[in-house]
Amino acid sequence: MFPALETELKQKILPDPYEDFMYHHLQYYGYFKAQRGSLPNSATHQHVWKNNNPRYLLSGSLGKRDDLILDPLQKEKRLWPSCLSSAVHRQMEAVNRDSLMLSSPLLKSRQLLHDEFGKVNLRLREPRGLFAFFSGSGPLQAPRWPVECEVIKENIHHIEWVPPQPEHFYQPTGSEKIPEIVGEEGGTVVYQLDSVPTEDSYFTRSRVGGKRGVIKELAVTLQGPEDNTLLFESRFESGNLQKAVRVDTYTYELTLRTDLYTRKHTQWFYFRVQNTRKDATYRFTIVNLLKPKSLYTVGMKPLFYSQLDAKTHSIGWRREGDEIKYYRNNSDDGQQPLYCLTWTIQFPHDQDTCFFAHFYPYTYTDLQCYLLSVTNNPVQSQFCKLRTLCQSLAGNTVYLLTITNPARTPQEAAAKKAVVLSARVHPGESNGSWIMKGFLDFILSKSPDAQLLRDTFIFKVVPMLNPDGVIVGNYRCSLAGRDLNRHYKTILKESFPCVWHTRNMIKRLLEEREVLLYCDFHGHSRKNNIFLYGCNNNDRKFWLHERVFPLMLSKNAPDKFSFHSCNFKVQKCKEGTGRVVMWRMGILNSYTMESTFGGSTLGNKRDTHFTTEDLKSLGYHVCDTLLDFCDPDRTKFMQCLAELKALLQQEIHKKFKDTDLEGSWSDISLSDIESSTSGSDSSLSDGLPVHLLNIANELNQKKKKMYKKKKRKPLQSRKQRNIQYQKNKLMQESELTEEAPGMAGFASTLQKQPAFLKNSKNTSSSMMKNEKPRLSESQANGRDRGTSLDPSEMTTLMLTKNKERMQREKPGFAVSCSLKRSTNSSQEPAPDMKPNWSRNRYPATKRGHTATVAYPSLHIYTYP
Repeated sequence: MFPALETELKQKILPDPYEDFMYHHLQYYGYFKAQRGSLPNSATHQHVWKNNNPRYLLSGSLGKRDDLILDPLQKEKRLWPSCLSSAVHRQMEAVNRDSLMLSSPLLKSRQLLHDEFGKVNLRLREPRGLFAFFSGSGPLQAPRWPVECEVIKENIHHIEWVPPQPEHFYQPTGSEKIPEIVGEEGGTVVYQLDSVPTEDSYFTRSRVGGKRGVIKELAVTLQGPEDNTLLFESRFESGNLQKAVRVDTYTYELTLRTDLYTRKHTQWFYFRVQNTRKDATYRFTIVNLLKPKSLYTVGMKPLFYSQLDAKTHSIGWRREGDEIKYYRNNSDDGQQPLYCLTWTIQFPHDQDTCFFAHFYPYTYTDLQCYLLSVTNNPVQSQFCKLRTLCQSLAGNTVYLLTITNPARTPQEAAAKKAVVLSARVHPGESNGSWIMKGFLDFILSKSPDAQLLRDTFIFKVVPMLNPDGVIVGNYRCSLAGRDLNRHYKTILKESFPCVWHTRNMIKRLLEEREVLLYCDFHGHSRKNNIFLYGCNNNDRKFWLHERVFPLMLSKNAPDKFSFHSCNFKVQKCKEGTGRVVMWRMGILNSYTMESTFGGSTLGNKRDTHFTTEDLKSLGYHVCDTLLDFCDPDRTKFMQCLAELKALLQQEIHKKFKDTDLEGSWSDISLSDIESSTSGSDSSLSDGLPVHLLNIANELNQKKKKMYKKKKRKPLQSRKQRNIQYQKNKLMQESELTEEAPGMAGFASTLQKQPAFLKNSKNTSSSMMKNEKPRLSESQANGRDRGTSLDPSEMTTLMLTKNKERMQREKPGFAVSCSLKRSTNSSQEPAPDMKPNWSRNRYPATKRGHTATVAYPSLHIYTYP
């Protein structure tokens, strides 16, 4: 490939250029006095490397290939082979084969890249902070854990599977047993985590693999083959179980671990049991749940997974359990009431390895496997760009996906509106990841509707906002010990980096283009079905418009989505949530999507559990509804708006029965009609941790000082001083004229300038009233010779006129985001008419119908 270079290397001894430079540098400044040959990694150890194979020569000359692999990941061997493609396996094997030729440091360079055949790509490596870590030959990024956490070395992986039959709710019989809680005094501890960080401590540092040293065996040692004690384990990704107490032969009491660095939020559980016995009835009781209400009281079952069933029958997660009871723990410590969940189960096999979970797990590694498949797809990678939004508190990457088809012209790119989606700000709500996966599967597909959406919108997607919490198995908090969905207004960038950078990204996006919709995917533990929380709009021009998208979604997914469960009240305790903060930033359609941990009570899926396929289908319905919402034919939009008005009028008459509301019902505040969206302690914010209060106070004081400095009057330029001088001079002349009306010279001057003086007075008074000053007709035409207008005032006037012109040309709220507007202006149907909701896609929304409209050229940039 490079014969001249090869010949030269055969004949000459080439020292390492970097080590040679450092040797002279350190020796010059007196820091290195040893002999050159004493360098442990000196090039003199391997000066001569004779090999006639040019491939080995070039590969070896570029130094160690393991620089492309994260060192901790290689040492711990934490690659997940089950989720990697065969192509990646071949590439990894090629790296191992080339390990013999990695010892030569002749021409070290960490900037040049290798392709899948081991050859050199003569291009620079992309900056790590801006671009993704994934590449065709790159491995997964190993999760980083707090140094207090012990992590086992086994790789936990589950297959995806959809039950062939609906999984019905458990039907309580009323005779369910309520076991008495005996604790450690009446049983034997068979599993217990040694050190669990609570609110008395705080996060300090992290590393791959968690705690250093040898991993302890927390499970009991079996005394022989006849010992039927279950072996518990939860020290894996997203696992949560703190203690297991054996009360009887087949009865166990379980204690969940609270969110790290807190004493709260015990809801999510995910653990492994081994050494099972077939046909024996086991009873498990979780003794320290905190929520007084739960879906387990209305038939929800825990999730169960058998590795033998997965290997032999390809059966994955399924709902299992009998005698399910959720009740209050009467043996609480008096600080806060605790609640118990108990159930019985029969394991299908002897000596099986099984798992229990609150909901279908979706880990940080699962996300990385999915993103790796997208980046390795030559088609999807053309319109899906993977970037690093930020690093989490523990140093895990928070990924940002930008999905859109390349625009043909800058004008077309500038015309695109944005849609922002996020998930897993609450790590224990894995429902959001499955909905997000369904959305990504569809929007990255070859479907004509998906292509139309990519042509029309720019999608900004943050698939996992809280990777630290997902990794350690938290239910609600990050490693800061706080709920991130109450801190979107934070100024503590270093303590809450995920939400701070998300808000900053959206803020920059709003400066660039309109954001049509923001939606954050969550899970709900007390209500069935799927529903949205939104924000009531006080602008009468867009009255009830924020409810159109949820109503359309309920029509597209009638057996999953419940519009009657939606709520649009903005409470004070929710001011720090993502939907409220984005709404106050100017996004009208700002939502929190709540998907149940249980199932549906609607239509054909009534009284059945949701599967992962049901949740993924909702991701498709979000795309489908987005097309309906932006249809050029506004028939659907106007039908939904009329239906919303009729429903609201019914609610008002139902709530105010004894009041005559004819003609004034639309003036009632919507917040007075709706109930609260809260109902649990999780909706309240705990404030900042103690160790962050001083930092927050210092930042607030600095911010106030900067604000005061900004309020100082800026220095005037020479042009501004001249204008002010002319104004003052004219005022003096006008006063002299009033005192001496016979002076003709001054009178003639004043006759030319009455409009200016009148405008200056009006301007000063209007500015006191926070109103925009109006120019007189003579000034607007620029015909006054004796006066000059401030350039800043002229700029304001031009911008105001442009804005008014754009507002006159701007269509209604529900205009098509497509580049072609509909020529059919449909009238709003009467409120008493039942809307005819057609299931057919309007022809106007199909791909290929659009005509390019000229838009002003804008500077486009992506974030980061």
